[in-house]
Amino acid sequence: MAATIPSQQSLTDDLRLAHLLADDADSITMNRFKSLDLHVMTKPDLTPVTDADTEVEEVLRRTLGRARPRDAVHGEELDDTGWGPRRWVIDPIDGTKNFVRGVPVWASLISLMVEDEVVVGVVSAPALGRRWWASLGNGAYTGKSLMSATPCHVSDVTKIEDASLSYSSIGGWVENGQGQEFVDLLRACWRTRAYGDFWSYTLLAEGAVDIACEPELALHDMAACSIVVAEAGGRFTDLDGRPGPNGEGAYATNGRLHDAVLDQLRPEDYEPETDGAEDEEDLPGA
Repeated sequence: MAATIPSQQSLTDDLRLAHLLADDADSITMNRFKSLDLHVMTKPDLTPVTDADTEVEEVLRRTLGRARPRDAVHGEELDDTGWGPRRWVIDPIDGTKNFVRGVPVWASLISLMVEDEVVVGVVSAPALGRRWWASLGNGAYTGKSLMSATPCHVSDVTKIEDASLSYSSIGGWVENGQGQEFVDLLRACWRTRAYGDFWSYTLLAEGAVDIACEPELALHDMAACSIVVAEAGGRFTDLDGRPGPNGEGAYATNGRLHDAVLDQLRPEDYEPETDGAEDEEDLPGA
């Protein structure tokens, strides 16, 4: 079902709120970054979580509870709350392993979805002094605030052999059974770097990277980044080419390279998923 597109005033109000949420997140994360008493735990999936992750999500949920009490909230660290077509999606710290080790490449990801479509997204990386944002139909921007913004535009590169590709790790591709396909893509590209996490996608939106992809991600990892890429003129899909952050992986390009990248990453025995309906010729009496 197609999402009901919010009014421009609603988008503006929600984007302003997302920036305020990002301000709160930045304050908490920068206060805890490189803190000697940072508490780090290991989740069941063996990924780390810190007291800063949970504090950010708790604070943002409280603010949303006051400002948007009718909206649902999905976050990485806490249980989903609310129900309805409007849903805020929060990743309090994307790049927690970097955060724990003192690497400044991490960000808070905040987005709003209406039904299954992302309509607002903010990516805030305070240790880098950078922020990126977008709202549906209004373009993507980078800067320190809404009043100090530069438009983002993807590159014009049209050939994989001329492209710069960013990724997080090779291990996920090996585990996903696409290790050889991914290595072949790396070899075909002009340049490859593992900038990782959100940064791959924001660099793509700025035109500094042409391809960014990861095989296994959750909604909170992708939602904010997906609209920034799309509004900058790029494409963000899953492996089957379905647009948006609702699949398992992220396959993002400047748009011109997208079909070639999808073809490159599909295994030889790949078969597209179907909705379960039988082909017409297979139906009785056809």
